[in-house]
Amino acid sequence: MSGSRIAPWLTESRWPTVPIRLVARLGSGHTPSRSKPEYWTDCTARWITLADVWQLRSGQRNIITETKEMISPLGLANSSAVLHPPGTVILSRTASVGFSAIMGTEMATSQDFATWTCGPRLEPRYLLHALRGMAPDLRRIATGSTHKTIYMPDIEQLRIPLPPVDEQCRIADFLDAETSRIDHLVSLRTHQHTLLENRFSVAVREQFLAFDTTPTRLKFLLAARPRYGVLVPKYVASGVKFIRVNDLLNLEGRADNLLQISTDVSQQYPTTVVRKNDVLVSVVGTLGRAVVTPASLSGANVNRAIAVLRTNPGINRNLLTSWINSEGFQTQAVLATGNDSAQRTLGMEDLSNFTLRWPTDKDSQTRLATRVSEMEKETRTLERLLLLQIGSLKERRQTLITAAVTGQFDVSTASGRNVTDGVSA
Repeated sequence: MSGSRIAPWLTESRWPTVPIRLVARLGSGHTPSRSKPEYWTDCTARWITLADVWQLRSGQRNIITETKEMISPLGLANSSAVLHPPGTVILSRTASVGFSAIMGTEMATSQDFATWTCGPRLEPRYLLHALRGMAPDLRRIATGSTHKTIYMPDIEQLRIPLPPVDEQCRIADFLDAETSRIDHLVSLRTHQHTLLENRFSVAVREQFLAFDTTPTRLKFLLAARPRYGVLVPKYVASGVKFIRVNDLLNLEGRADNLLQISTDVSQQYPTTVVRKNDVLVSVVGTLGRAVVTPASLSGANVNRAIAVLRTNPGINRNLLTSWINSEGFQTQAVLATGNDSAQRTLGMEDLSNFTLRWPTDKDSQTRLATRVSEMEKETRTLERLLLLQIGSLKERRQTLITAAVTGQFDVSTASGRNVTDGVSA
């Protein structure tokens, strides 16, 4: 695959482009055998794996100094893993493709990363920005049905513009400063988004208290006990549509593109084959993400992290999902599971016994549902505006990087401040 196909915008560079491997030593990593306990004893060297990608996802961390796992001298000696020197640039190339950083100290990596140790003609910070400029292109050309991968032959073809080293340093200094400004604005908008969600959650709880409601337990609103979904499914090309937690963010929009499991596997979990108007709620990791099942997904099944709630007749399901998404649910979820683990799991018995204040009659349900719907509409409108601003800032950040590394403007005279025109803190 040619370098221009990977990142077509490189053809606009005012400087000649070269394969990175000609100006930096290309390397990778390895995982010592897990069946050899002695390889994982007395581990002293930092070892970058996919478990560390969370540090890189925002693109705001340039230097990585800590890793989740360590590797031992014996493990290094009996595998293809090697220690790379500080200043080595890394790029994730499997599963989570396109994330990059610079090693702040001597480290090894797993085989999920490509590494470049820069020679005298290449500034590591400039290479880092160039790789971040082409990150969307790398994700676009990654291949694989389950785990996307950029294979090493394609890595070997990656090219970058190569201005003189002093110009590389000026570009890196400029981008360090200007992307930090944009990142600060993004973090402010993201914080506003969080505050907006929290305000809505509290407001829903207050509405349930303000209306004519009485305390009850969730199980008394349900026609059947909540059920977990399918455990460790195997995906197939054609079968039963399969709903995961992330799908709940836009269930109707993703209905045609859901993963599928075999009919035989789905039939082993008949109680979680969903029907129209079932309420689906996340109960592992992210707790309390809830939606009503659309008619188009009747007959689908759900994964282990989702519980199916089948309500009694006369229960307003949209109102129930609003309560599940509110602070009233979250407070009880924290008490039931703790708030320390990323994989908190809510038991079905605990969920059944959650308490809520519920309208005493159908008319009260309708009036409360209408009020909550109005509040939600207002909140979602504000959210969309914030997300548009965040998206615009990220797009401008990407454009700024590609323009700078290709020399589309002179960074020694450009301020870059036009990239955030119209967006204030």
